[in-house]
Amino acid sequence: MTTMTTKPGLAARLSALAKVVELGRGRLDKKLLDEAAMLLLQAGDRLKLSSEHTVVALAGGTGSGKSSLFNAISGLELSPTGVRRPTTARTHACVWGIEGAGPLLDWLQIQERHRFSRASALDKGDGQLHGLILLDLPDHDSIRALADTEADRLIGLADLVVWVLDPQKYADASTHRRYVTELAGHEAVTVFALNQADRLTTEELAELVIDLNDLLRREGVEHPSVVPTSAVTGRGVESLKSVVATAVARRRAAIQKLEADLHRIERRISESMPLGEALSAPSSVDEARRLGLTDALCDAVGVPAVGDAMENVYAERSSQWVGWPYPRWIGKFRTDPLKSLRLDDVSKEIRGIATASVSAQSAEVGNAVQALADGLSMGMHPVWRTAVHKAARSKSGGLPQALTDDLAQVAPQLDRVPAWWRVLMLWQYFLVLAFVAGLAWLGVGLFVPEQLPPSLEVFGDSATLPWVGLAMAAVLGLGALSGIASRNFVELGASRERERLEREMRRRVAAVSATMVVEPVEAELHRHHSFYTALRDLST
Repeated sequence: MTTMTTKPGLAARLSALAKVVELGRGRLDKKLLDEAAMLLLQAGDRLKLSSEHTVVALAGGTGSGKSSLFNAISGLELSPTGVRRPTTARTHACVWGIEGAGPLLDWLQIQERHRFSRASALDKGDGQLHGLILLDLPDHDSIRALADTEADRLIGLADLVVWVLDPQKYADASTHRRYVTELAGHEAVTVFALNQADRLTTEELAELVIDLNDLLRREGVEHPSVVPTSAVTGRGVESLKSVVATAVARRRAAIQKLEADLHRIERRISESMPLGEALSAPSSVDEARRLGLTDALCDAVGVPAVGDAMENVYAERSSQWVGWPYPRWIGKFRTDPLKSLRLDDVSKEIRGIATASVSAQSAEVGNAVQALADGLSMGMHPVWRTAVHKAARSKSGGLPQALTDDLAQVAPQLDRVPAWWRVLMLWQYFLVLAFVAGLAWLGVGLFVPEQLPPSLEVFGDSATLPWVGLAMAAVLGLGALSGIASRNFVELGASRERERLEREMRRRVAAVSATMVVEPVEAELHRHHSFYTALRDLST
């Protein structure tokens, strides 16, 4: 037995369909996906079986003469024909060249007792049919549900289908509605036998053939193959055998049937989800949208507010360490405006900003996530747009708390005192002591009696007093300048601390949003892109 070799195009399309089925779960109609999955299963099975045999099924309604035509083609009375109500209940098979056909007949589920082989001694010039497996199917309009189901199953599995129609019911709705309208693209593997031609005059037959062709074209069969036959007189039987023999000799019917089935399922999927501009949709979240989401979430959790408060408190606390002491001491005798700021409680309030505000702004968090999904899914099919929004919201319920927990770890440490504050404070108090010492010198020189111990005479020397006064003025000036410089350094340090804090908070917000929003969305975008890429490959 030789298995069938697929064309590269067919193999690629089958692979694309498998991808469409895999990625389309929950997106495409379940019935359509199940049909596609069944087609993949059938295609895989058929391609593993004999490529030397072509399965041709005679299908038709009750009374169409299908079994008689089966016997006429085979040249033997193999399929029973009824008298009062002609009907076929079980599938019969006639095989030209039985070697290697067994597994294929098993796959078709043809019972052993209904299998017949044309031995070489009986071929009588039918060598052109070698490799043919001819099936006489149950009537598709049988009152027996089992027979009806078997006919549908084998019509789907056969490599080529010959529809046997009779002059009275050739336009029967049950045939055309259930089967013919689904045959678009299957012309190469579908033949229509207008049987019982012996009951018609030549003019009537010609008229019916024209009418049947017109009917089939209206139903989407662009190039119908219609063969008038008569199982009674044998008219047209050889023509039909010739059509079948050509298909058998080419060994292409099975591949053509699979290609036609693929085309039909691709058309139905494309009608459900048109390719259109779908491949132009983003397959990932670009950097600009990531930054936009981070900005929106930072606003939602109050990162700028935390930065402002931290900078203000940093500056105010520094005045306790690096401000020129004299103005600070003088200020104690005035009402302290800073008490209204309740700086003692600022640390708790700032920490509260980094935690409580996330919950308070949960609506804004939701809006930021919604805006990201809206921008990315614009122009998508509604099903995929809903899927992108669902992915974006898949973890958003825990997003506020995740931001809360993460940002709480970087709440500003307001009790931290930079080392340079302490050094500057020592320097300023050294200047204060120097000024006090100068005052003491002046006091001794101006108000203390001239009789001083020799060791202290320098303090009473009036010639030194101007220099002491000059030194005191210099100390005051140096203290004032150091105070001004320290304030500038404090403002610069506060700005840097704010930038550091906001940068760290933004980093953490970006990391949380990437894990809880961007990654699920990108997974859905990648699925969307892969689905439509596979659908494009399926249609080529």
